[in-house]
Amino acid sequence: MAPPMATPMISHAPIHCADGTACQLFGPDAAPSPSRPPLILIHGLGLNRAMWREQTPALSQDRHIITYDLYGHGDSPAPPEPPSLALFARQFAGVMTHFDLPHAIIAGFSLGGMIVRRIAMDMPHLVSGLAILNSPHARTKAEQDAIQARVYQAAAAGPGATIDAALERWFTPGFHAANPAVMQDVRDWVLANDPQIYPAIYQVLVDGVAELVAPSPPIAAPCLVLTGDEDYGNNPAMSAAIAAEIAGASLVILPGLRHMAMCEAPDIFNHHLAQFCATIPR
Repeated sequence: MAPPMATPMISHAPIHCADGTACQLFGPDAAPSPSRPPLILIHGLGLNRAMWREQTPALSQDRHIITYDLYGHGDSPAPPEPPSLALFARQFAGVMTHFDLPHAIIAGFSLGGMIVRRIAMDMPHLVSGLAILNSPHARTKAEQDAIQARVYQAAAAGPGATIDAALERWFTPGFHAANPAVMQDVRDWVLANDPQIYPAIYQVLVDGVAELVAPSPPIAAPCLVLTGDEDYGNNPAMSAAIAAEIAGASLVILPGLRHMAMCEAPDIFNHHLAQFCATIPR
């Protein structure tokens, strides 16, 4: 018996929204349907939409996936005003308008996980479900001082000042040593950031957490909260606290993984994200 034919797929070339945001659509060879909300993936600080390259093929078999570059990252323009979570939430709304979408599942990594919470608070009508991935919550003073020091380093010496330490925090030692090409890609993504813009966006990662603790209004959308048990800057206690503040949220802790689990263990990461998306009503 011949194998079943694969679902026709599209991977459109990057396009730009009205505000210049660079985005890309993956999925079945048809326009996104309101009856099956697409999954929109929001990257982390210093990265870009290419960080989702292990997710887009696997997750777009039967659902449209949209990736885009945050202001000041990748192929998108500089922020049109001082960076804030509210600004990035409005950028997301522009992506939704571009694709004429009434609602979507949104998944955000690290800074992106902060942005999706702001979106769910400010624009709940746009959110079918949200996944908060390896994202920070209330920090101790020592944790806050450490991340603030990294912002000062980046301001003084550019994005490259913190990249070596970041790669150690983001990947387990074995994966780091065995995958020099991945390390170089991530390094290149971070180094491509404008040193005049990057520190101000980094500061959002420092300051933005305060507006997300005990979210008001409460976040009511179906929610997945996920991190790695070795992601020390976005640790399991933080993820548990996020989940505890969102009614019905599911909490997943990935054993033996650090910050960039979507690159290091994509099969495991994709399984949990796909399983969550499957629970969202059509």
